[in-house]
Amino acid sequence: MTRKSNPPHAGSPAMSARAAMIALHLLVAGCAVAPAAAPPSAPAAGPSAAAGDDAGPLSALAYYQTLQRMTPVQIARESKALAALPATPNTQVRIAMVLGHPRGQPDLARGLTLLEAVLKSTDPGAVGLHPLARLLADNYGERHKLDGQLDKQGQQLKDSQRKVIELQEKIDDLADIERTLPQRPPATRPAGAAR
Repeated sequence: MTRKSNPPHAGSPAMSARAAMIALHLLVAGCAVAPAAAPPSAPAAGPSAAAGDDAGPLSALAYYQTLQRMTPVQIARESKALAALPATPNTQVRIAMVLGHPRGQPDLARGLTLLEAVLKSTDPGAVGLHPLARLLADNYGERHKLDGQLDKQGQQLKDSQRKVIELQEKIDDLADIERTLPQRPPATRPAGAAR
């Protein structure tokens, strides 16, 4: 008999963030105008750091999807390529995406700093990215908080394990002392003693 249960990740902050990301993508896609067809001579490469001048939430979401398919080596290469581009709001969001990617070398604090700069900017290119930047910033903030809690719980676990070992050593020492004590003679009751 098989029993269906909810997956362990259902309702987690990461799952909520993915759902919000999908909802944002659908919302933005509904408002978008169909782009003009690309010339046939254009290379058919996916979004990369070279497409840094293609601003807007749709290109940033497409870039995020591309990041999901990259290996850690490709993500490191992408990070270097993005660092060489001018600091536009679109580039800052892309760098933040790379910094927050779990297969890369996550630096959530730096990613949050970049996203906050985009959110504070009134540049027209940045304003269009505000909803995505807010979503990513909220996600990174929550992940940063959870990482801190995980570190704290890991330290508490180490402390508890150390205390358990110390207590076990004390119990073993007491058992050794008990074994070295001389045996007591059995207690005898006086013949006239009443209960």
